[in-house]
Amino acid sequence: MPTIARLPDLLISQIAAGEVVERPASVLKELLENSLDAGSKAIQVHLEEGGVKLIRITDDGCGIARDELALALTRHATSKITSLDDLERVGTLGFRGEALASVASVARLSLTSRERGAGHAWKLRGETDAVPEPAALMAGTVVEMRDLYYNTPARRKFLKSESTEFAHCADAVRRLALTRPDVAISLTHNGRSLFQLAPADAGRRIADILGDGFIGAARPIDAAAGPLTLTGFAIDPTRATDAKDGQTVFVNGRFVRDKIIGHALREAYRDVLHGSRQPAVCLFLNIDPALVDVNVHPAKTEVRFRDSRAVHQFVFHAVQRVLAAPVQAATAPSLAPAPAYDAPPAAVTTPMPRPAWTPPSASPDATPRQASLGVAEPAAAAYLAFARAAQGVGQATTARPEAAPQFQPASGLPEDGPPLGYALAQLHGIYVLAQNARGLILIDMHAAHERILYEKLKAAFDNRQIATQNLLIPAVFSADPLDIAAVDEHAEALRDLGFDIAPLGPNQLGVRSVPALLQSGDPAALARSLIGELREHGITQLATARRNELLATMACHGAVRARRQLTVPEMNALLRQMEETERAGQCNHGRPTWTELTLDQLDRLFLRGQ
Repeated sequence: MPTIARLPDLLISQIAAGEVVERPASVLKELLENSLDAGSKAIQVHLEEGGVKLIRITDDGCGIARDELALALTRHATSKITSLDDLERVGTLGFRGEALASVASVARLSLTSRERGAGHAWKLRGETDAVPEPAALMAGTVVEMRDLYYNTPARRKFLKSESTEFAHCADAVRRLALTRPDVAISLTHNGRSLFQLAPADAGRRIADILGDGFIGAARPIDAAAGPLTLTGFAIDPTRATDAKDGQTVFVNGRFVRDKIIGHALREAYRDVLHGSRQPAVCLFLNIDPALVDVNVHPAKTEVRFRDSRAVHQFVFHAVQRVLAAPVQAATAPSLAPAPAYDAPPAAVTTPMPRPAWTPPSASPDATPRQASLGVAEPAAAAYLAFARAAQGVGQATTARPEAAPQFQPASGLPEDGPPLGYALAQLHGIYVLAQNARGLILIDMHAAHERILYEKLKAAFDNRQIATQNLLIPAVFSADPLDIAAVDEHAEALRDLGFDIAPLGPNQLGVRSVPALLQSGDPAALARSLIGELREHGITQLATARRNELLATMACHGAVRARRQLTVPEMNALLRQMEETERAGQCNHGRPTWTELTLDQLDRLFLRGQ
């Protein structure tokens, strides 16, 4: 039997390096975290050949004493934790005491550091029996790593191309730069300066890293509950793309890939994304360090929450509330002033803007027709006035004289007027044209009405207050025996949804009542669609997602169809209801319901002033 023997220290460090040092970006991340923990206000990063040949980090932090330089290169040596209590309440980015020792075991490492107040700096090479040497350096530290995996060529073969490794390094720098906008950070690769980030406020730093386009297309988030705070930005659903790497999430200033938070984001966006599009976010979650374990993985990109369900619900509701906010004026979110920074790093503090306009009630001198189109209708009858049954009421409506247009010239529109402005006309029976103080608004009337009906159906279903409308003549349609059996099996569930459907013969079903919100739709088409859903999925234990799909189908069939001619008051009623409806920016399928062209954009389109 082989003899048990203790492994040599170098081999132990090289094994540990396999967990900590995956690629140059892993080294860079660990070294940058040490610089930030040292209180640095300016950090310079120099790379060569994607970080494989050289990584040099220069900071102006507190420095390392001469007598501690050699100790810093040994395993499990750190100044950041001294007891189990410290480990359970980690407030720094680096704390394991493995990074420098692991790097020194697979690369040529040197440390040059000078404490504030010291006469000069000291330099130590990461070699066996090396001793510190005097060096010239301002206060701070320079960590230099050369020739990664020079002594483990098998590991070096697994590295990718120079461009790929550099891309990972640049991502690591950008992520850490997002957490500390008060720190100046520069990046140079092969002698070429890639970027220089000056100290800035939190919002400006996000714009510098992720682009002004992200800020302009995102909605600010600022939520708090007990020991939890969530700040940052979440992309507007209509601006989402198919890219799957757009989620940047930090927990107590640490970049993480967490399944709990990822699932909460998917659920928050479930009802508003189109097709396979993915949500892009930049979020900063702050939590009591005692409630999160950051010592799950050596790379520290995974965390474990003590109450994961509470974190999931907090993130889900915080993001969902922002996405569900009623239509607001289409202005870019303001950039917040710089927060005060103490260790640990703080997060984005951009406040969420409040709606600038509250929908007015119908004026006292409005005509009865105009008042019926206002926004003060009771919940039981809160459906759009233009969504009337085609028989009888529809003809009577079109026969009445139109009310005076409810819009003013652009010069007379108040800045604090309705976000969607006032209707001008209808285009090809599909789009509504409106103007507000900023420019032109285009609305897809079917998509907008679909979202309005959907939200009202969800609210009514949750409160078990779906008002029904009896049909004077039942809508009869052909059905096969399985459809008739499904109606008989789910009769009570259908009544809960506002439908009264009964067999009228061996191959016929009749619809006697429908939800009042959908009375303008085709009762037979609504019933067929609903019965098909029930046959496939059932409704006994109706989950929220399946329930929403059923209600979305009902809303789609009940929404006003294309080519339906609307009067100006009816179009204005649609705009006012959109402004009151949650998630009105997208229909039930995630398609945008409206867009805006500002006067500046129109002027550029027609080359005015050029």
